[in-house]
Amino acid sequence: MNLHKSILTLMLAPLIFSLAACNGESVTTESTRNMTNIIKARGQLVCGVNSELPGFGFVDTDGNYRGIDVDVCRAVAAAVFNDSSAVEFRNLNAKERFTALQTGEIDLLSRNTTLTLSRNTSVGLDFAPVVFYDGQGMMVNKNSGINSLQDFQGKAICTQTGTTTERNLADQMRKRNITYKPVVFEDINITFATYAEGRCDGITADRSALVSRRTTLPKPDEHIILDEVLSSEPLAPAVAKGNPQWQDVVEWVVYALIKAEELGINSQNIDDFANSNDPEIKRFLGTEGNLGEGLGLSNDFAARVIKQVGNYGEIYERNLGSQTALNLPRNQNQLYINGGLLYAPPFR
Repeated sequence: MNLHKSILTLMLAPLIFSLAACNGESVTTESTRNMTNIIKARGQLVCGVNSELPGFGFVDTDGNYRGIDVDVCRAVAAAVFNDSSAVEFRNLNAKERFTALQTGEIDLLSRNTTLTLSRNTSVGLDFAPVVFYDGQGMMVNKNSGINSLQDFQGKAICTQTGTTTERNLADQMRKRNITYKPVVFEDINITFATYAEGRCDGITADRSALVSRRTTLPKPDEHIILDEVLSSEPLAPAVAKGNPQWQDVVEWVVYALIKAEELGINSQNIDDFANSNDPEIKRFLGTEGNLGEGLGLSNDFAARVIKQVGNYGEIYERNLGSQTALNLPRNQNQLYINGGLLYAPPFR
């Protein structure tokens, strides 16, 4: 009888597992469910970033990582550890970034990565909110005589493999029935160096990346970015699929950056709000309620983030704004109340 029961249990186990999943019950492992606790116990966040894209992820002359994507990593560390410096940065190229996340080499990928359906499904990534709305563009020498994609018939275009830009370019040229010569490299430095040497008639990447990398060319003023936008490129941080609480942490840290700007709270004036009677601000700063507990964080996690890293507007200005070499207008990266696309749900 016991043997029959054992066989029956084995036969029913897959069905029970499936029913649990269908009913919304967690079927993840204990270690997966406690990803946030694992990171806390380690005492440091491991964050995959770019090291060669000024404004987004790069290493400055003092050897420090800087950029808007880097600041997202620091914001998460501030929320988790109350220490924005508790981050180990891993420099990853476009091809190796997803493997590093899938294998657990990094906890968070914050590396100018476009949110797409296939990356969310077959690649196995869960994305946080978009931190930069971008679009793909094309850069050429201003004396090339090239004014639009139609002028690339039979010409060479440099691009980087392992990115959405390579496929977007192929789609756009196919749609226009333009035959071109793709010159593809894995390394972004080689890609831009090849273009700078004149071996490509144009180079394509996210428009923000083109603006950024143009500043590193020998004669930046000799290059222009065409008006045509080849695609939409919403750039967002990502975590490995299957870590729902950890995804929630990263998601609400990004929302905190946006909400703080909406509320008028920044790193310089945050102490002025300590005694606010506004219930929304009290919940946001953690002086009332227990919103942080639901994330496995301190209730004042958002206050930690803003005090140590700043709100979204501050992060944008110091990395991409008018006082930087990039001088990128915020455009669609404004708050929704200013006509942009940035919007944070209620902290309630």
